[in-house]
Amino acid sequence: MAIFSLTYNVSREIRLLGSAKSDNVQWSLAQTQVEFLEFTIQLNETNLDLVKLRQRFDVFYSRITTVRSATVFENLRENANVRVILNVLDTFLEETVPLIDASDIKLQAQIQEISLSAEKIRLNVRELNNLGLKLFAQESDDQRLALANTMTRLALAVASLVGVLILAIFCLNYLNARITKRESDLKQSATRMKTIMGTSLDGVIVCDDNGIILEFNPAAEAMFGTIEEDVLKKKIGDVIVPDYLRAAHEAGIKRMQANGEKRVVGKGRVRLEARHSSDRTFPVELAIQTAETDQGDVFIAFLRDISHRVAAESELVVARDKALASEKMKTEFLSTMSHEIRTPLNGLLGNMNLLRDTNLNPKQERFIGYMETSGRLLMNHISDVLDITRYDAGKLSARSEPVNVSALFQDIVDNQSGAAFNNSTSLTWNWIGNPMDWVTSDHDRLQHVMMNLIGNAVKFTKDGEVSVSVENIGNAQEPELLVKIVDTGPGMSDELSARVFEDFVTGTTAYDREVGGTGLGLSIAKRFVSALGGEIGVESVLGKGSTFWFKMPVETAEEPAPIVDEKIALISDRPLNVLLVEDNEINRIVAREMLLAEGHSVVEAHDGRQGVHAAKDTKFDLILMDISMPVMDGRTATRTIRSENGQSSDSVIVALTANAMVEEQEEFIKDGMNEILTKPLSRVALRNLLQQTQSQRESEDVVYVDHTHSAETRDVLGEAPFSEMINRFASEVDDLASYFAGKTTSDFSDTAKRAHSIAGGAAIFGAVQLRETLKELENAAKSENQSEVKKRIEDFYSVWERTKPVLSN
Repeated sequence: MAIFSLTYNVSREIRLLGSAKSDNVQWSLAQTQVEFLEFTIQLNETNLDLVKLRQRFDVFYSRITTVRSATVFENLRENANVRVILNVLDTFLEETVPLIDASDIKLQAQIQEISLSAEKIRLNVRELNNLGLKLFAQESDDQRLALANTMTRLALAVASLVGVLILAIFCLNYLNARITKRESDLKQSATRMKTIMGTSLDGVIVCDDNGIILEFNPAAEAMFGTIEEDVLKKKIGDVIVPDYLRAAHEAGIKRMQANGEKRVVGKGRVRLEARHSSDRTFPVELAIQTAETDQGDVFIAFLRDISHRVAAESELVVARDKALASEKMKTEFLSTMSHEIRTPLNGLLGNMNLLRDTNLNPKQERFIGYMETSGRLLMNHISDVLDITRYDAGKLSARSEPVNVSALFQDIVDNQSGAAFNNSTSLTWNWIGNPMDWVTSDHDRLQHVMMNLIGNAVKFTKDGEVSVSVENIGNAQEPELLVKIVDTGPGMSDELSARVFEDFVTGTTAYDREVGGTGLGLSIAKRFVSALGGEIGVESVLGKGSTFWFKMPVETAEEPAPIVDEKIALISDRPLNVLLVEDNEINRIVAREMLLAEGHSVVEAHDGRQGVHAAKDTKFDLILMDISMPVMDGRTATRTIRSENGQSSDSVIVALTANAMVEEQEEFIKDGMNEILTKPLSRVALRNLLQQTQSQRESEDVVYVDHTHSAETRDVLGEAPFSEMINRFASEVDDLASYFAGKTTSDFSDTAKRAHSIAGGAAIFGAVQLRETLKELENAAKSENQSEVKKRIEDFYSVWERTKPVLSN
């Protein structure tokens, strides 16, 4: 459009330049001057011809009139100088017309005057012609410049158009290249997709939103026993869905078509069953994705035959069940063996404890010492096996308690000094750097590890040295102990060093020829160190010695307050009534004799049922309950005693068992047992239990309410007034407790007054312990002893908590 407009303008300008209009205008102006000259010539002729004069005047007049009124001279008339000249000429013509039109005589008479007037305007006529020529020359120049500008714009427009066309050509060429590449990529992608579909190990089925199969790859053909040509345009449900799933499949398609709900599409792999062309079903993994096409949504199903995997999983489940059953059998075997071995050991070690209470000569005491040592060694071996089992089952726990490392190491070194002396070996220990006496760790586990490592070093070192060093290699915030045991013994080969922490490794022939052992010590030590969060290792050179080391994280601890060890009297002044339920006669005799020696009375039951009957009819302070018994086991007996509400339903029941498995001991507590004593029965452990039971019974013997006095008050007042008053009293005591709870500091006067008032009511209703506590509180308040008042208020809370439930009984 721009080029067309510019071309039209160029054509118009050319036409304007090419027309004779400008030339005619210029000729007319020139003729005006010519006509004026001819008019003046006629005026100056000797033989004046008036007719020709009048003709020349008329022609000149006509020329001036044309200039004055013709549209072609419009641009000329716009010039101010031209307008002045035209006015002058118009004046001349107006003055001369009457003279020209007069008679010949008058005209002849005025010729001189007209000539003078004409001479005056001669320059004006010439100036008019010159101005006209100049103006029209300028106008021609402007037209030529406009034409040049138009031609320039046309050239620029054409050049721009050419540039745009060139750019368009490049763009079209680029787009064409991209389209060509895209088509090539699409062809390659289609080829790759076809190759993938054809070589995929998973079956790939493509169908539309109506379930009509569009593609069926070779893997799907092999999986379902059919070919693509036979299933195309068929419904996928009719081809691969088992009959019993067909209805659900059709419902799913209808639901998806109705509201777009997709329960399987895009949800990842799901496990289903598919139908083979032979009508057999087999397990598959199915994943469905959607894609949008011009023809609508299509669904791509990826299927994988997992028959072998399901079979393998079934085999793994069977193998797992067998392994679990084997592990359970192992645990049960260890539990049974623990019981069966510890039971005779209990009789053996218990009878030796009883023998020591008799008069023995030195030789007999020595023999008993040998037997006790052998029994304890056997017990340690049993414990080692159980520790390994606990660790491997993930049930080996570590305690966290304050441990004096220096004292522990000194005790172990003192313990092994005799063995070191017998081997002519020096045994020393020391701290490297600043000592760190108290740490938080597991005392028993740490002792076991150190006893094993130092014991081994002393055992295998002859005529040499064993040095133990302890060092904190951590920092103040995160301390870490590094313990090294260096010996000058025979050392070990690299092969033995790599295996020394494995189970049942006892060393070289030289090792197990000279010393004994089960080969479990170091393996257990490694397990204990791991349980404590540390690591253990060894560096050894054959023939030169070994360095065993372990390091473990610890925490600094404060030294605990010393425990006052009160000596337990052999004969109790408050004997307990004890029920002993034990099927093994020897163990029963041992426990009975220990209890009688402590001054307690004993009732025996040979199985759980006898124990239940005895506990129902008699109130016992303590029931010692064996676990494995005929007729009724100890766990069942305990649950029965607790549930029957007999005389001993709330008595202390302690498991007396050879079963040392921690998980089973936890079950004993759930059954209602209060404590567990592990066989073989230790006299020290039994004494501690008896003392604890005695202390508990003494606390229960405290009389909080004198019911005899309370009954007398009831008889005097009557039942209804008594109940009303006792309820009012209980409310007043609760108010007093609330009063104390809301006070941060005591008002001694008010506290003494309130305590005195409530103490009087307590005396009326026989609340003797409450009355005594309130009297002590009153006295403390009167003496204005803040700490004593606070202590007595705490006692008041405790006593009232125990008094309130039995106040109205």
